[in-house]
Amino acid sequence: MKITMGLWIDHRKAVIVSVSGKGEETSVIESKVEKQPGRFAGIRSTTPYEAQKVSADDSRNRKFTDQLNIYYDEVISVLRDAESILLFGPGEAKGELKKRLEDGHLTHLIKAVETTDQMTDRQIAAKVREYFK
Repeated sequence: MKITMGLWIDHRKAVIVSVSGKGEETSVIESKVEKQPGRFAGIRSTTPYEAQKVSADDSRNRKFTDQLNIYYDEVISVLRDAESILLFGPGEAKGELKKRLEDGHLTHLIKAVETTDQMTDRQIAAKVREYFK
């Protein structure tokens, strides 16, 4: 049975719409990714030895990347059943996931990559239906 999927993704959540002969199903995968690390509102502390109290940037970035990799692996596990995928979203996550799909030799599944704004789950489902009509 032919299954087409549309995926709206950002670093916070992924909304996956599966369309097949049986109908349409929407699922949401929430990421457990903490907000991108950074200083508090860009303000530098005046307390002595503040740099020693804050973890190094590379260790914070490594933790962020590890959390994203777990999130992307979970999304890719759902996409493996698809015959074609529409990939869209507002930020960098769609490009990062596309690269992961290329590394996993799943590029042939991607039919299009589009930049879109924030969308409701109903708008996402309507876009996927319209695209694969």
